[in-house]
Amino acid sequence: MNFVDVAEITVSSGKGGDGHVSFRKEKFVPKGGPDGGNGGKGGSVIFKVDPHINTLLDFKYKRQYIAENGKPGGKSRKSGRDGKDMIIKVPQGTVIKDIDGNDIFDLSDSNSEFVLIPGGNGGWGNCMFATSTNQAPRYANPGQEAIEREVILELKLLADVGLVGFPNAGKSTLISVISAAKPKIADYPFTTLVPNLGIVSVGEGMSFTVADIQGLIEGAAEGKGLGIQFLRHVERCKSLVFLVAADSPSPEEDYQVLRKELESYNPEMAYKKRIICISKIDLADELRVKELKKITFKEKKTPKFLISSVMQLNVNELKFEMWNTITQALDKE
Repeated sequence: MNFVDVAEITVSSGKGGDGHVSFRKEKFVPKGGPDGGNGGKGGSVIFKVDPHINTLLDFKYKRQYIAENGKPGGKSRKSGRDGKDMIIKVPQGTVIKDIDGNDIFDLSDSNSEFVLIPGGNGGWGNCMFATSTNQAPRYANPGQEAIEREVILELKLLADVGLVGFPNAGKSTLISVISAAKPKIADYPFTTLVPNLGIVSVGEGMSFTVADIQGLIEGAAEGKGLGIQFLRHVERCKSLVFLVAADSPSPEEDYQVLRKELESYNPEMAYKKRIICISKIDLADELRVKELKKITFKEKKTPKFLISSVMQLNVNELKFEMWNTITQALDKE
């Protein structure tokens, strides 16, 4: 599995270079005075979005990142060289958290950059301490010490539409039909172990991304099943498509459980645009289809579809409704 969406790493800024103590010594310049230079600034720890990265896999193997120390000052008032910054490249959508899980910064923009720890300042050389009353100072400042910190990196996918449903509800089949994504599809729970992103086009200049994520089960908000691993990835979606299977004993109850889990994880999920789909309609007989058409899900204004991804029944209509919910969500922002 090459998709990693949580990593814990240790980072450290660079120590500032020490100031230098020296005196000017030339043949015809007696008492040349102090000429110790300043130390260089230590390197900073900087997080930067790289559009070519889509997983935190690299942080699984390398967990410590240290910026370069500043160089000490030299004689003849020469300043030490600044230490190189430690630039840590991460995928777009990465959230930096402290070790207690509190958010520090959200790298959700494609050009996001964040200085987590600035480098230590360099110390002053003895030339900086010369005064009219102290013309030969024999001391200098040490550079500021490095700062070490443990942080958690958490990746939340950036998708326009999130597919929500129990395991084996038909999410992977749907995304394979409406986009070029080729997820693993099989007739058993938790086929999707990592998120799949697909780009859906409904016309010229009208395309959006759909995320097929791990199947949800009751109690996911408390960590059951794939739990939080799933839920974090739907937080950023502009709209949600709930899939409940036609062969479920109670599609309406399934929907209420799914909705409850999302809102338990994040109450703001209740305000997202949504579509309700009864999937795998090709498995239902005529009488069952009539029964399914009567289900209201206790939501009058929410768009509802009976679909078959295999037969592509009502799939195009669903795609256009997805586009509508995205544009409506954007109008509200």
